[in-house]
Amino acid sequence: MSTKEYILSLLETNRGQSISGAHIAEQLGISRNAVWKAIKELEKDGYRIDAITNKGYCLCKDNDIISAQGIYPFLSQRSREKVTDKIHIHASLESTNKTAKEMAIAGAEHGTIIIADYQTAGKGRYGRTFHSPPGCGIYMSLILHPAQLCLNTPTLATHFAAVSVCEAIEAISDKQPKIKWVNDIFLEGRKICGILTEAVTDFESGVMQWIVIGIGINFSTSAASFPEDVRHIAGAVFDNDHPPTIRNHLIAEVINRILLTKSQYEDEQTKDKEQEILDSYRERLMVLGKNVLVSGAGEPYEATAIDIDNAGHLIVKKDNGEHLSLSTGEISIKIKSK
Repeated sequence: MSTKEYILSLLETNRGQSISGAHIAEQLGISRNAVWKAIKELEKDGYRIDAITNKGYCLCKDNDIISAQGIYPFLSQRSREKVTDKIHIHASLESTNKTAKEMAIAGAEHGTIIIADYQTAGKGRYGRTFHSPPGCGIYMSLILHPAQLCLNTPTLATHFAAVSVCEAIEAISDKQPKIKWVNDIFLEGRKICGILTEAVTDFESGVMQWIVIGIGINFSTSAASFPEDVRHIAGAVFDNDHPPTIRNHLIAEVINRILLTKSQYEDEQTKDKEQEILDSYRERLMVLGKNVLVSGAGEPYEATAIDIDNAGHLIVKKDNGEHLSLSTGEISIKIKSK
């Protein structure tokens, strides 16, 4: 790490507390003037740092700039060991999933994480655009190798990610997010997160080589900034200018949950872990018992969402009594006319 990065790490670890320039200089073996220069560079980058006479430098608690140094203090010890030098932060990317796939093809390791403050062409399912303005959202992708997941069924990766995001939001707030099958997170009737899972499978062997999970969270995105066509349905985790925590915190909580590996569970317990994920997913589903419109495969039709099966497929019941298991497709909740 550069001197600036080391100092940022110290400030982030002690966020809201003052650290003397002399202490920083002694810790890093540099002059106090070099510390001062690094502080000025961080301020140019947008960090709000108070210089308090006889106390030192203090990073403001609500300073919300995404950085690896800002994420590390919120990571569990296990996660911190796994992601050392694997978190890649970008001011802007076309799409974190696009960059992640390129890195996966080039041989990136399991647990590699790509984060952007802004996406110029963020994507959702079926090629839809994901609105990704700077300074208020979390746009991240994780590269996962199936053999190191805590799942025996890699197709449950999206469900696992959805539960992980819900649990992470619950861990940093009093919010109770819900899941709209298969990959959207809602809060108080508004979509706050979309998940896009992509994978590459070896053509000859049929073995899945890697999975990229893309997660887009509207952290504190203002309603007015959403495009008009989604403004009626899009929302944010925190709908004000002063959220109680910062994006680095939520990013770390998501990482803590997704980077579970099989080595943490005995083989005979893995099925129990999958059942635990499915149970948590089912508990948060906002569509069960609801009348839904199913589209994306043939002619749209109405049905009642009944349950999910052990593969994460949505079971629906058509008006004629026929039960179907959906592995793909799109659903929307219908309001029955009186």
